[in-house]
Order: sequence, then structure tokens, then C-alpha cells
Amino acid sequence: MNGREFVRRARRYARKTDQYFFFDPTQGKGSHGRVYVGEYSTIVKYGEIPPNLFADMLKQLDINRREF
Repeated sequence: MNGREFVRRARRYARKTDQYFFFDPTQGKGSHGRVYVGEYSTIVKYGEIPPNLFADMLKQLDINRREF
């Protein structure tokens, strides 16, 4: 999964669960941006996301992997 797909799926998840969503590309260095879902946030890189980093990002957003 890459960062663009992660942001798209996070937006869809937030809409489905009726939560606040915002992506701020200025809140990161270089090829990174910050995603806000509800009251949680995480940094997303635009390139390919390794599986262990993907799991950590979901944990930071308090999202169950099966629901995402």
C-alpha cells in the first residue's frame, strides 16, 4: 500500500464511521503529511508503506485493521 491509497482509505473509513477527517500535507517534511481521523493523527509518507509501519499507523489512529 502506498501513502495515497492510505489517505483515500482513511477518508472512506472516517466517512463510514462519521468521524472528522483532514489531511494536511504541510505538517510533514519532504514527502510526508499528517492525517487526522477523529481525535487521532499520524504521519503518512507518499511512497510505499511497509506492513509493520502500516500496522503502527493504524494503531496511532485507533483503527482496527479489519475495519480499515
